[in-house]
Amino acid sequence: MEEDRTRVADALIAAGVVGMAFNSPRTFKSGIVSPVYLDNRRLLTHPAAWRTVITALGGLVGSLGIESPVIAGVETAGIPHSAALAFSLGLSTVFVRKQAKDHGLKQRVEGGEVAGRRVILVEDQVTTGGSSLSAVLALREAGAVVEHALSITSYGFAEAGRAFAEAGVALHVLVTFDDLLPRLESAGLVDAAGVNTIRAWLAAPGVWQPEGLS
Repeated sequence: MEEDRTRVADALIAAGVVGMAFNSPRTFKSGIVSPVYLDNRRLLTHPAAWRTVITALGGLVGSLGIESPVIAGVETAGIPHSAALAFSLGLSTVFVRKQAKDHGLKQRVEGGEVAGRRVILVEDQVTTGGSSLSAVLALREAGAVVEHALSITSYGFAEAGRAFAEAGVALHVLVTFDDLLPRLESAGLVDAAGVNTIRAWLAAPGVWQPEGLS
């Protein structure tokens, strides 16, 4: 597993997934201000790196020992990864809308029936877990059994861990930002001061502010 984690981390870095924003911090949907960001959408134009990630996700699915699960992707960023994963494993796939359309069938789960099926949710990135767990709720309301979620990356926030645990969902992450840091430093993409800044942010994301701001 450690070898897979290193391989995936290197693939993500090669695909330019990791961005530094020390001089212009990003504000996430959750309101968290960050000196770094992850854009797993970039994998779609780096097929070798993407294959590495999908293969690793397939290994996670196999380790769960679930017979013929349905693979579900979260709109929008999770869908290409869930579709590629399901295709590679010969499994069924659906996707979950952020909200139901106001026309047509007006449903959040698209692609087929999931009632009575065991579903594995796939996300590209977990920050606080809100979007993922909203999708879990939609799947459960549609009659699915959802006990596991996979994510390519995560910042490893304690808040997200608590939220998944409270929802009764085991979260399996290929690579956390903590895993990426030593690889980024050894590749010369961040210096020691940058690493310290990132670690300070990871330790207290809700209160961190860039220098000069209060």
